[in-house]
Amino acid sequence: MERTVQDALGRTVTYTYPPKRIVSLCPGITDTLFALELQEEVVGRTRFCIHPSPAVLTVEAVAGTKDIKLDAILQLKPDLIIAEKEENTREIVEALEQHLPVYVAEVQCVQEAYQMIEDIGDVTDRRDQALNLITEIQEGFHSLQGLTSGSAMYVIWKKPYMVAGRTTYIDSLLETLGFSNPSKVFPGRYPELTTHDFQSANPDLVLLASEPYPFKEKHMPEFQDILPHATILPIDGEMFWYGPRMLDAASYFKERLS
Repeated sequence: MERTVQDALGRTVTYTYPPKRIVSLCPGITDTLFALELQEEVVGRTRFCIHPSPAVLTVEAVAGTKDIKLDAILQLKPDLIIAEKEENTREIVEALEQHLPVYVAEVQCVQEAYQMIEDIGDVTDRRDQALNLITEIQEGFHSLQGLTSGSAMYVIWKKPYMVAGRTTYIDSLLETLGFSNPSKVFPGRYPELTTHDFQSANPDLVLLASEPYPFKEKHMPEFQDILPHATILPIDGEMFWYGPRMLDAASYFKERLS
């Protein structure tokens, strides 16, 4: 049957319900679809959708997050395409919606991550599975209360240095973990910083993400030189993905940050 819903941006989307052929254009959403037992329904993904491995690798890669193979997507004849506002571009959504129903999610904080899971469960007829996943994630994060404190900056890029700033999922997750994020004083969601900016922010902890820039232990000394009194810690960037990675994140943070 046909069903009409509003997506996270307030767009009206009419599609076949429940969708039997789904293309996902966001890694965290692809991961979520598999966690909601929709592995048979997911027929297309981006090349960055690598979880859950190896199961997801059997799904045809028909896009990046900023580029698509339109003909390949059309050949899959999906009932529904699911995109995400930050991960995908407006141009991609506008090109696809000329041919197919496109549902756009938006995740900029932990609460919106929970809402995304619930909404995806609703549009795919997996509501019970979605609510169970949310409960399990929330229980994991609840166990972290009181584990951490102080200020932390999350570095995502080098040359120029870039950090996760305000209105980002990473910022919200840092606050959920008990940190304050001094990067929020700088303009933009992912501000570029100088060494002086780091020193003026004076964080207690600097997290060097493994993605999108592949920071490793060898990069620790340059940040220690900039911030001699801070703790410098390489961190698995995938633990800052929303969706089912949040389940792994709770135990990872308990071990890594305690």
